[in-house]
Amino acid sequence: MPSLTSSTAASARTATGWLSADDCSLEDFKAVVEQTTELADYPFADAVASNVLLYGEKLRAAMAGPQRREVQAELMRALTDGPGIVVLQGAFDDHGVVDRATDAFLARIELEKAAGTAAGDHFAKPGANDRVWGALDKLAVAEPEVFADYYANDALALISEAWLGPGYQVTSQVNVVNPGGQAQRAHRDYHLGFMDAATSVQFPAHAHLLSPALTLQGAVAHCDMPVETGPTLYLPYSHQYEPGYLAFHLQEFTDYFLANYVQLPLAKGDAAFFNPALFHGAGTNVSADVRRMANLLQVSSPFGRAMESVDRVAMCKALYPVLLQRQADGADQADLDNVIASSAEGYSFPTNLDRDQPVGLIAPQTQAGLMRQALAEKWSVEELEQALDAQAERTRPGLA
Repeated sequence: MPSLTSSTAASARTATGWLSADDCSLEDFKAVVEQTTELADYPFADAVASNVLLYGEKLRAAMAGPQRREVQAELMRALTDGPGIVVLQGAFDDHGVVDRATDAFLARIELEKAAGTAAGDHFAKPGANDRVWGALDKLAVAEPEVFADYYANDALALISEAWLGPGYQVTSQVNVVNPGGQAQRAHRDYHLGFMDAATSVQFPAHAHLLSPALTLQGAVAHCDMPVETGPTLYLPYSHQYEPGYLAFHLQEFTDYFLANYVQLPLAKGDAAFFNPALFHGAGTNVSADVRRMANLLQVSSPFGRAMESVDRVAMCKALYPVLLQRQADGADQADLDNVIASSAEGYSFPTNLDRDQPVGLIAPQTQAGLMRQALAEKWSVEELEQALDAQAERTRPGLA
């Protein structure tokens, strides 16, 4: 992963093992992002545009033969030591496959609108765009043949395996930015990018370096996306800045992003993939009549899973009366928190975002957060059990 570039951050990490907002220096950030991408360093790339590597015919000619591993090694290098973003031009050369998936996604959007499904979003105003959460299984169940044609795409497999190895797990969210849809605030992505600064600062520095290795972000263009439709804004090389999960919350870094981002038009069937630590955000759609549709792919490492399955709802129900009594007896809050941390689910994901939406929040409440709230507000055992069951129902897999 990227090495440290900030002497301040390096000294903080050496001294304490943690980063803080004080380690964020705009001058250090500029030194990282103001690099130049040289085409000669990437022999399988066809071109460089605005510091972004564009792959097309040369990659397709090599990926199916004995050079496949070399191609993957170059893509991995581009996403780490390089600009952190690549565009696979013509990743879907059969537009019929894309169009059939588009029709299925639009049908799903209309179905969910008719059902009154809320349209929460992580970084945009709820309702401004059209979303299909959990689009992967929805497409597979509704249109299995379309799904099979779409995800047979070898370019998606090529780069997913290059970043995450075998056993990677694909998820998909369809995003339609309608005319007038506003730009997102610059951010980093899942995992640490989906936390507020107060939460992410609690993770040690090595976790800030590890987080990008757990996820690959991608987007497949389902229509032509000229700049006026607001394709994603990127800041190449920003993934290399170690305190970046704290820096993107700071206004001076947002201002720098807005003054220096790059924005590339995409054609239908193109796919952009980027390191999740790259500063980015969807652009404003200023077109008069283009509904900009992208299938947002979030591909996860197979290692982000526990060895054993655990019934944490049952654990919480069994433990809550004990914790409630110990709280009444004057137990130290830290002791109670430790028991909750050892039993309740402390992470919001994976969840079913149709039912468990982050409306007004970056991420839904965790099971551990629910337990802490119940203790703080002295809920009865019955109230806590009902809340746990309701939360479990919201998060369970399955179509809405």
